[in-house]
Amino acid sequence: MQEYERLKELVEAAADDVAKASGGNKAAGTRVRKSMQEIKEVAQSVRKKILEVRSQPAV
Repeated sequence: MQEYERLKELVEAAADDVAKASGGNKAAGTRVRKSMQEIKEVAQSVRKKILEVRSQPAV
């Protein structure tokens, strides 16, 4: 599933900034918040895809 792969990429990309933000770097904190918003949107897309797959009749 393409959306899930994108979600994993976003989480991995945010890891460095999370570490920097926890050390007090304000700019990194801003980047983390922006990344988290994008992660939220992609996660919602994954949820929708799963519901679509679940609602399809079994063949």
